[in-house]
Amino acid sequence: MRIFRDWRTLPADARGGSIALGNFDGVHLGHAEVLAAAHGARPDAPRAVLTFEPHPRELFRPDDPPFHLMLPGTRAEVLRASGVALLYELPFDRAFSLMSAETFVTDVLHAGLGARQIVCGPDFAFGHRRGGDTTLLAARAEALGIGFTIVPPLSDRAGPISSTRIRRALQDGYPERATALLGRPWYIRGTVAHGDARGRTIGFPTANVALGRHLEPARGVYAVTVALPNGETVNGVANIGRRPTVNAGLESRLEVHLLDFTGDLYGDVIDVSLLVYLRAERKFAGLAELRDQIAADSAEARRLLG
Repeated sequence: MRIFRDWRTLPADARGGSIALGNFDGVHLGHAEVLAAAHGARPDAPRAVLTFEPHPRELFRPDDPPFHLMLPGTRAEVLRASGVALLYELPFDRAFSLMSAETFVTDVLHAGLGARQIVCGPDFAFGHRRGGDTTLLAARAEALGIGFTIVPPLSDRAGPISSTRIRRALQDGYPERATALLGRPWYIRGTVAHGDARGRTIGFPTANVALGRHLEPARGVYAVTVALPNGETVNGVANIGRRPTVNAGLESRLEVHLLDFTGDLYGDVIDVSLLVYLRAERKFAGLAELRDQIAADSAEARRLLG
């Protein structure tokens, strides 16, 4: 897969795709339907995705807490695995936000990308002040000779599958619901950093990873699996939160204790998949009580993960 960030300077072999439009945060099962429809509509055209970085919400609501289900590198990796050949990851800045809906279709989709087919969900909106919708997109696509497909929302018994719904499931402490909607466990990718080494002193060393721009899920303890750089996957137990027993800070972090593992992970990039929420974060009377609880959490994680 090739990634492009400027629609105005594309080589000829990076144009003429069947393009799925959207933010694709999480690349969930509903997104998979859009990708499949783009390929099905024009199987002779390169499979392509047009998305934005940063997410428009980050420009318009910069004070919002982090909300990403996945960061751009992870999104690209998942799209590549889905068969996407061309990823247009267009910079969403103030100037781009002022572009009219008409200009977006004629200059970006038609003249720039040479789209042969465009595919989106029914709620896709674009252009200055979200002035363009699927009705306008359909009309302009027809006039320009571009194929156009609207993909109905994929739904289950609880309603349409969406990134918003997945975020809510994670924030409410239901990672297994997020797994069902994503088609795979939700994971946090980050670099292992040095912490205060307190876990090591009580017999439970942890790999510490900053949440960064990831959504903060429900604070508490999880049974997890950890994908290591060497391709190995290890079971673990993780805490997400502010560590009230030992820390009075306001920043949440991810700390994961890998079961049956010895080694140095400092500086390595790991993927921590949240599988089961074990309990809420709470403050203990001291390190001895904390140690006993971590031992109990580890035993429960080991039981659940087999």
